[in-house]
Amino acid sequence: MSTTSPATTAPTRRPAEVALVAGEVVLDEVVPARAGWSAVVAAGDVLTIVDTEGNQAVDCLLYAASDTAERYSAPDTIAAQRNVFLTTGSVLRSNRGRALMTVVADEVGRHDTLGGACSRESNSLRYGFHTQHQHACVENFLAEGARWGLGKRDLVSNVNWYMNVPVDPDGSLGIVDGISAPGLRLALRAEVDTLVLVSNCPQVNNPCNGFDPTPVRMVVTRP
Repeated sequence: MSTTSPATTAPTRRPAEVALVAGEVVLDEVVPARAGWSAVVAAGDVLTIVDTEGNQAVDCLLYAASDTAERYSAPDTIAAQRNVFLTTGSVLRSNRGRALMTVVADEVGRHDTLGGACSRESNSLRYGFHTQHQHACVENFLAEGARWGLGKRDLVSNVNWYMNVPVDPDGSLGIVDGISAPGLRLALRAEVDTLVLVSNCPQVNNPCNGFDPTPVRMVVTRP
């Protein structure tokens, strides 16, 4: 069973038409623009994330629901798959090397592991002090994490679904226009009961959201 945070009512389109993996729908929620979301996805269940309007970054953290000291590890994930990008077949591994979730379907083709989450501090540094008041992903993660007993020390490097962060030959990174489009989806199968934290990125100072944050949809199916 999935336990979730409040979210808006899902649109009328049938969930079975949205989920990438068929099965009983156990959750169907829309995360508003700029908002946070969290849920425990049971082992074997599949979470489909839908970029409803296109070009919307979805920051994501994963924790083993039975012991949140075990959480998503970007270094372990990257080292195991020998690739900094995520797509179909990528296994998201924990700091103990265990598989937490697997990307079982992806209509976009490439997702970021390096760009990190925006914060009020990073906004001020990158875009000027006048942006310090702007809501950011770190605040969403802290608010959602608090519901599960997590704090700032529990935040680690995150996945950025749909975010386009190319790596240049000299190793430098850029945040550029996304490669997603309205309605494109990806699906994650939980290998263990997994706590998923999401920040539907509120960033308006770079192209990761097309300078206009929009809602995303979360559908969990039980095959």
